[in-house]
Amino acid sequence: MLTNIMYVTIYVTDQDRALEFYTEGLGLEKRLDFPGPDGRFLTVGVPDAPVQIILWSHAAAAGQPGGAGVPGPLILESKDLRKDFEVMRRRGVTFEESEPVDYPFGVRVEAVDPDGNRISLRQQRKP
Repeated sequence: MLTNIMYVTIYVTDQDRALEFYTEGLGLEKRLDFPGPDGRFLTVGVPDAPVQIILWSHAAAAGQPGGAGVPGPLILESKDLRKDFEVMRRRGVTFEESEPVDYPFGVRVEAVDPDGNRISLRQQRKP
């Protein structure tokens, strides 16, 4: 039986630029970085979480979701999204909305990486 999610992939056109965005902008940590037979294998992750995000070199717009309202390829959770939003905005992260938005499930805002990939940031509603 399957036991865990090991990796998810975000397609990027410039791995160094993406690494800077995901570590310095979103605050993730660099995990793996080595050359492989099919290209550079570069991963980042949320500190103390097992899942790693592969920043895979690929043509522009590969793997990007459709229009507004469609979840991004990556959804990250925050305990205090409004606070994290302000920190990320000061770091230069671009967002689709001017502020996080309240929904029945909690709070949501969409960040945009340098390749146009939408990264969904969520905070679950407290019971």
